[in-house]
Amino acid sequence: MRVVHEAPVRRHRWALMRRGPLMGLLAALLLATAAWLWTPDLTQGELEASYARGPGDFVQVDGVRLHLRDSGPRDAPAVILLHGFGASLHTWEPWAQALSAHYRVIRYDLPGSGLSSPDPGGDYSDTRSLHLLLSLMDHLGLQRATLVGHSMGGRIAWRMAAANPQRVAGLVLVAPDGFASPGFEYGKPPDVPAMLQLMRVVLPRALLRLNLAPAYAHADRLSDDTVARYHDLLRAPGARQAMLQRMEQIVLHDPVPLLAHIQSPTLLMWGDQDAMIPVANAKDYLRALPAATGARLVSLPGVGHLPHEEAPAAGLPALLGFLQALPTPR
Repeated sequence: MRVVHEAPVRRHRWALMRRGPLMGLLAALLLATAAWLWTPDLTQGELEASYARGPGDFVQVDGVRLHLRDSGPRDAPAVILLHGFGASLHTWEPWAQALSAHYRVIRYDLPGSGLSSPDPGGDYSDTRSLHLLLSLMDHLGLQRATLVGHSMGGRIAWRMAAANPQRVAGLVLVAPDGFASPGFEYGKPPDVPAMLQLMRVVLPRALLRLNLAPAYAHADRLSDDTVARYHDLLRAPGARQAMLQRMEQIVLHDPVPLLAHIQSPTLLMWGDQDAMIPVANAKDYLRALPAATGARLVSLPGVGHLPHEEAPAAGLPALLGFLQALPTPR
């Protein structure tokens, strides 16, 4: 009887001896992988040391500490640059430098993007974005400005022009968002995949590059410095949570009735290789915008979703020509 019982016990112990180290090794590998993928926030101080010029770059508007750049002659016509989803005011650097010789150029990080603080109320709706833009213009003493908006920023720009035509001198829409695409319905927020919640703790730079690359027609134009900037600023305190909240609060409305209210001269600019919002969408805007806006499209050959980053020189002549043709403010 002792022999019969001892053999299984010995085999059981041997199995434990074999399995124990393997399980320990697996656990160690999983922990090491988690530690390798874990992407903690950077501190606000170290980010500002790298990406802000100084305390003068920040203004308090409606409870939000906004990171802002205000360059060019103060008495020149004002141009406000509105960045797209996940970007920052730095995306406009080449255009801002070129415009600042003759225009007052204002660009800012939307709440929870770049170096701007998250919205204290957690409100990232278009209504809140429009109110904040109006408040900023009032804070800066601007009665009118030309709005240049990219993608999500384009949607904010044209909605501002529709709701407050007296405040918008001109409108430049760079691959603007607004018309529903597959997966979106008017009047309903999108279904945000639960897996995206992992972004709050896991954001490898290599994975971010893979997500940014399709925005460029030529991926080799996406520099390591640009990827590093996006990666760093997405690690600002609260930025990833704010991004997820903004995604969850996107509610598109049929643009056609809204676009009909726009009175400002309008220029559409699109990369003809845009894989995010195809240039074919421009036809929807051109049909919906009133004839009085003189809306026209400038298509940029061989350029993707980010013309101002990928090939800034390609779109600048059209932009400058449009601005120069605007009526002189009275």
